[in-house]
Amino acid sequence: MKRRAVFLDRDGTINVDVGYPRRWDEVRIYPYAFEAVRRLKEAGFLIIVVTNQSGIGRGFLTEADLAEIHRRMAGEFARRDVPLDAFYYCPHHAASDIAAYAIECACRKPAPGMGLRAAADLDIDLGRSYMVGDKAEDVLFGAGLGATSILVRTGYGPSVESRLAALGAAPAYVADDLAAAAEWIASRETGPA
Repeated sequence: MKRRAVFLDRDGTINVDVGYPRRWDEVRIYPYAFEAVRRLKEAGFLIIVVTNQSGIGRGFLTEADLAEIHRRMAGEFARRDVPLDAFYYCPHHAASDIAAYAIECACRKPAPGMGLRAAADLDIDLGRSYMVGDKAEDVLFGAGLGATSILVRTGYGPSVESRLAALGAAPAYVADDLAAAAEWIASRETGPA
């Protein structure tokens, strides 16, 4: 039987969006993110981080820098017994000066590439899965996968609600933060805690 997943945007959803963090010491995980992930794991979901990282294509950090940030982030969650199951990222930016990254790709959200790859790698039922993020691209990514999209009001969230309405792309739910999104998903899937 295929598994269910919650896809999580990184910056603005799991951690404070500070622009393009180059090192782990620039990353500040929201304190409630650990318990939010615990709630989702207890409800039986895989937790997949999907993140646009055009900072690589723009030359602000390298893929090795990003790998170290993700290794450290995964360690913080694992130390609390709520491991993240996978990270997928898009390093591309069409206007990059670095030829290898200067492409229009199928993996940059809202395109579905990262989600489709995760579904194939991890045997995920996208129709029974969720996407949580703070940008219009996150909501559109989830919709493109056939997953249920949730907008959080952290990061860019407050400024994109009207944009989504204008696009006719309302999320299934708007949550104050990842903790509220996790509670809504878990309650919807398993009943109240």
